[in-house]
Amino acid sequence: MRQIQLTEQAYDLAKVRADQAGFPSVDEYVSSIIVDVDYEMIETPNLDYLFTPERLAIIDSSLAEAKAGRFYTSAEVEAHFQKRFTA
Repeated sequence: MRQIQLTEQAYDLAKVRADQAGFPSVDEYVSSIIVDVDYEMIETPNLDYLFTPERLAIIDSSLAEAKAGRFYTSAEVEAHFQKRFTA
């Protein structure tokens, strides 16, 4: 049998939920979530309202900038925030 590791916080939350749901162990609770939940039946929330014409224009503009080679590397971003938060 394989094992997974949870953070203390995640385990504590899973323990509370397992107890509330009547599961004898956290292992059985987590397993039931993975195996028994029919993810096809979970309704995806409608997020269309978030994609306003203004936001879509920003996304399109950003994509064009990136395709044109105008973007920051992950190292540049890290250096920027390193400088910003250590000052």
